[in-house]
Amino acid sequence: MSQPAVDIQGVTHRYDDHRALDDVTLQVAEGDLCGFLGPNGSGKTTLFRILATLMPPSEGSATVFAHNTVREPAAVRSRLGSVFQAYALDENLSVRENLRFQGALYGLSGAALRERIDELLDRFDVLDRAEDSVQTLSGGLQRRVDLARGLLHQPDLLLLDEPTTGLDPMARRTFWDAIGRLRQVEGTTLLVATHLMEEAARCDQVAILAEGGLVANGPPDHLTAELGEETLWLDSHDPASLRDRVQAQFGVEARVIGPSVQIDHPDAPSLVASLYEALGDQIERATVRRPTLEDVFMVHAGVSPEPEAETVFERESS
Repeated sequence: MSQPAVDIQGVTHRYDDHRALDDVTLQVAEGDLCGFLGPNGSGKTTLFRILATLMPPSEGSATVFAHNTVREPAAVRSRLGSVFQAYALDENLSVRENLRFQGALYGLSGAALRERIDELLDRFDVLDRAEDSVQTLSGGLQRRVDLARGLLHQPDLLLLDEPTTGLDPMARRTFWDAIGRLRQVEGTTLLVATHLMEEAARCDQVAILAEGGLVANGPPDHLTAELGEETLWLDSHDPASLRDRVQAQFGVEARVIGPSVQIDHPDAPSLVASLYEALGDQIERATVRRPTLEDVFMVHAGVSPEPEAETVFERESS
C-alpha cells in the first residue's frame, strides 16, 4: 500500500479523567471518502480537531500526507480544508467578500484568486449570488458557499464535520452531488463525520467509533456482509432476559441493542418458529432482514443511531 493520506496510530486523548479517544489506529487512502459514524461523545469531533492541528493527542500520533500534526502543523494546514457544522462565514459580507477574505489568509490574491472564486461558485451553482450578502441565502446555499470556502486553497484533504446538519433532503442531495464532482475534478481525500446512514453508505470506508474506540472499520458492503446473509431481531419488554434464555436454550450468540435482541444465525427464518414456541411470551415482534449499515452500527456501537434534532427547514432559493 502506498503512503496513506491520513495515518492515525494509537491515538488516545483525555480531557482530565475522561478518555475521549482510546487507542485509535486507522488509515485512509489518498482520494478516498471515509465516513465516521458514532453516537454523541464517541470521539469524532476530538479526532477531527487533532487532525486539524487544533490539539495534540495525549498519546499516539497522526499524520496528514506524511506530515505529523504536532511537529509539522503548518505543513498539515497547508494541505487541509475544513467544513464544520457552524458556517465559517461572515453573514454581513457578500459571498465574494467572504471568499476574498479566506483567500487572503492563504496568501492568495489578484487574478488567480478571482478565477478560483468564480470557478468554485460556478461549480456549486452559486455564481449568480456572488454579490449578495450571506445572510440572504438559504441554508443550502450557505452550505455550498462554505464548501467553496474550505476548498479555496485547493486542499488535498477536506474534513467535513456533520456538514449537512439542518439541510432539507433536496439540499443534502445537492451538497453530495457537489462532493461527487469535487472528487472527480480535484481528487480530494475526504473525511466526513455523520449520523446519517445514507451518507455513510456513499463512503469508500466507514469507521465506527463508540466510547472513544474504533469498533469497526471497512467498506460498507464488507461491514454488512460480516453480519451474514440475514440477521434476526427480536423486540422484547425485557431484552436482557430474552438474550440470556436464547443463548442458554439455543446456544446461539445474541446481543441486546436497545429494546431488541439481535441474533446471527445461518438460517434465521427457520429459527423464528422455534423461538416463538419456546419463548413466545417474551417476544413482541420478530424481524428477519438482510443486514444494513444501520444494523452494523447498532451491533458495534450498542445503540441505535441518534435521530436528527428537529429542524425547521427552509426552501432553497436560487
